[in-house]
Amino acid sequence: MNNSYAVSAPVYPDLVRMLGMTSSYNAALFADQIIPYLLETWLNHYDLAGSGGEVAHVHVNELSYFFDIGPDRLIAAWGISEGRFAGDRDKSRMQGYPVTNRPVYHAGHAIPHRFGGGTDINLTAQLGKVNIGPFREIETRAVRTPGSLYFTYWMYGRDSTAQLAQRVQQGLLIPGSHPEIRIFKNR
Repeated sequence: MNNSYAVSAPVYPDLVRMLGMTSSYNAALFADQIIPYLLETWLNHYDLAGSGGEVAHVHVNELSYFFDIGPDRLIAAWGISEGRFAGDRDKSRMQGYPVTNRPVYHAGHAIPHRFGGGTDINLTAQLGKVNIGPFREIETRAVRTPGSLYFTYWMYGRDSTAQLAQRVQQGLLIPGSHPEIRIFKNR
């Protein structure tokens, strides 16, 4: 494990320029420039973890995920907002999600349910006070802003096999606006 992974987080110096290239959603800009830039940044940062696992790119219902098969953990999740998702929440799947130390930790959604995020790969152990607190502010704005890109990037600390993220980076990219990116402790 490279210690710089445990104490650093991805930075995105080119996002301001990219988002300023248009004032409304531009599918080609997101697909050809912004998303590949995010993916490269995440993979370069995650490579510092030295997990030795195999990173898989999974696409589910217009949402995407990077998942490390080795330690069986979520790395990142992202998608373009299409407005509020009207489907029902699968509460039985959420209740079956294994989270130790409930109620401190929730089976949190990497991509919010109201955005279209489901269960299974989209669920991860998240501090309850973050999940139902400050995390919701950006989630709500993402749902209300069709054409924005919402993401979460999960960081696991010094243990290359840990499944509980130590920190999570949450971001909202709205064309023509400054990127909003926050980091929350998850332990």
